[in-house]
Amino acid sequence: MRGRHLRVLAAVAIGVVSFVLGVSVYPDIDHRLVGTPYGAALNVCLALVVLCWMASIVTRDHSWVDRLWSLVPALYCGIVVAEVGFGSARITVMTVLACLWGARLMFNLARRGGYHAGSQDYRWTYIQDQLTKLQFQLFNVTLVSFIQMAIVWWFTSPIHQAWLHAEVPLGWLGYVAIVAFLTLLVLEGVADGQMWRFQQNKKRLVAAGAEVERPFMAEGLFRYCRHPNCACEMGMWVVFYLFAISASGRLWHWTGLGCVILVVLFLGSTQLIEKISSARYPGYSRYQAAVPMFIPNPLNPRRRRAQPVYL
Repeated sequence: MRGRHLRVLAAVAIGVVSFVLGVSVYPDIDHRLVGTPYGAALNVCLALVVLCWMASIVTRDHSWVDRLWSLVPALYCGIVVAEVGFGSARITVMTVLACLWGARLMFNLARRGGYHAGSQDYRWTYIQDQLTKLQFQLFNVTLVSFIQMAIVWWFTSPIHQAWLHAEVPLGWLGYVAIVAFLTLLVLEGVADGQMWRFQQNKKRLVAAGAEVERPFMAEGLFRYCRHPNCACEMGMWVVFYLFAISASGRLWHWTGLGCVILVVLFLGSTQLIEKISSARYPGYSRYQAAVPMFIPNPLNPRRRRAQPVYL
């Protein structure tokens, strides 16, 4: 009980300090987004960072960012579309796509029990076991709470470019982005469904005391790359940046850094998943040798030779 009281006091202290800094210091910081709708989205993002950090300390559950991940892109886009109305086809389309993306992620997380109390992502538990309490709290406030929420804000930021150039027609690149985004969204939904059915069948076998011949997923889309859902996830936000290019007519600007940093985050996160899987499943190294991580290569002869082994 004493430990819980100390965690609550720590969270309250974080909230008070953050509020004081937010009221006294933050308004004096001048940046290019001041007075813009995406500047308002940045303010929301910073508030959510503090709330996630406070919640993780009180509940000892560090997956609050994971639960918000599906909601905030639509929220940030919604702030922009609320300011301009539905007069810009590009902004409207980007908001709809962000909502569809969020609905898919929310559905997938909900059926896996991700919104239940204590349903912390196993990766955080694994990392927590590798670090001291102080090291993990530093990791929690930097990567888990702040950096992740900042990345979500950043990879949604192409809608700011759409707002700056709201009068520019959608154009052929915008239509290409719509088709590509929806295609990747469908593929990711298929991969999620395949993994869900595999895991449910695996649970039934374990509950029945039967032998699990295939302990990890290597069928369907997973025959062509080891993480098709992650590949589609990264691809969708790279495609989202195409809307900024079509609006501004510029190939590169700061809003493109969001999808680049997201790719880097996924590379690190996936490496951790692979490390855990390799330790759990002896045959996983053969699967790694035969099947690419993200980009499918169906003509790879190593995949055909190794397939009977890892399956």
